[in-house]
Amino acid sequence: MIFNPDTYLTGVPHAELAELRARSAVVWVPEPAVDRWPAGPGFWAVLRHAEVKQVLRDPRVFSSQLGATQIRDPATPADLAYVRRMMLNLDPPEHARLRTLLAKAFTPRTIARLEHRIQGWAHELVAAVAGRGECDFAKEVAADLPLLTLAEVFGVPREDRWLMFDWSNRAIGYQDPEYAVSARVDGSGSSPMAREALALRPVPDEHGRVPDPRTRAGMPDLYAYARALGEHKRRNPGEDVMSNLMRHGDSVSIEEFENLFWLFSVAGNETLRNGIPGGLIALMSNVDEYRRVLADRSLLPGLVEEMLRWWTPVMHFRRTATVDTRLGGVDIAAGEKVVVWFSSANRDERVFAEPDRFDPARQPNDQLSFGHGPHFCLGAHLARVQLRAMFTAVFDQLGEVELAGEPVRLRSNFQNGVKRLPIRWG
Repeated sequence: MIFNPDTYLTGVPHAELAELRARSAVVWVPEPAVDRWPAGPGFWAVLRHAEVKQVLRDPRVFSSQLGATQIRDPATPADLAYVRRMMLNLDPPEHARLRTLLAKAFTPRTIARLEHRIQGWAHELVAAVAGRGECDFAKEVAADLPLLTLAEVFGVPREDRWLMFDWSNRAIGYQDPEYAVSARVDGSGSSPMAREALALRPVPDEHGRVPDPRTRAGMPDLYAYARALGEHKRRNPGEDVMSNLMRHGDSVSIEEFENLFWLFSVAGNETLRNGIPGGLIALMSNVDEYRRVLADRSLLPGLVEEMLRWWTPVMHFRRTATVDTRLGGVDIAAGEKVVVWFSSANRDERVFAEPDRFDPARQPNDQLSFGHGPHFCLGAHLARVQLRAMFTAVFDQLGEVELAGEPVRLRSNFQNGVKRLPIRWG
């Protein structure tokens, strides 16, 4: 069943998605109780490429704000009201106002000024393990590049980047027992802001679990850090995104600022943190194509697009129908959940020839991993730069690698995650 997080411990159920997609562009999926989360009313899963695009480009009919963007409804009206302040969960015109303030940080010209540094970080991360002959690629290499990049872009002290790693584990990995706990962390060597935030980390219950990390009450340390960082940037502005936001203090409320910081720290980190090891799994699963790219680096841009298609990092996002409507031949009632399933759309036979084949030279490649329409990912260009930098470093220093053990996947029906990826080379 595509809703059950246990399904994804062994991989994305592409065969089941293909069967459902062949039956209809839109199918009804029940929403049973999972773990401590209660049952829900069910939702419409949108599985074909064209209908996914249709939903994403029409926020008047398919709202991000009405019920937010996760399948599970927030537990209380207060929780829903708060997450509605996050840019991810806004509809126009409020969404456009915040996006315009942020857009300058993500232009190709701005990212170009960072590209050399990103390439250097990727080289250093791979060089640190190159002499060993083996490593856990997910934890020792892939995880740190997005943290280093985000710390630079958003003006977070580099010594505090471990906080973003921990917040991502808790927020994105809430369905996974390994991550859905308050881990023991050492704040020594971090900034005073980080040490103060650490004191506010939620206390686990008798089962080792912390409050729902998708609520404000579940992440008090993140929000405390965001508030302290915002105040610091107002007093000591730099050239980073956070400083730019605080220059517009009359336009951005403190709640909006805090939620934007959540979005940057968690969503901006987690997608690439899983996309990089997922891309390497794609290569190791297709050795002939791996060797083809090693021999012809001009394929690298196309390789990145195919990695994003073949290993779709974010598997779905929710919208809520604002009116009675019809989509893909199916009648949808106002108020019902409509969930676009990127993992399915990216293998839609109507758009991609031989969709299960990994082809770095695939053209055209209209993959939807960065979304579509008004919520198209602001950081898409930055993510592509990081992916190119990381795989250039891998090809240059490690060459062809292979599995040294079974990958360990994240238990999640939302993020196509890799917790551990043992590899060897040489």
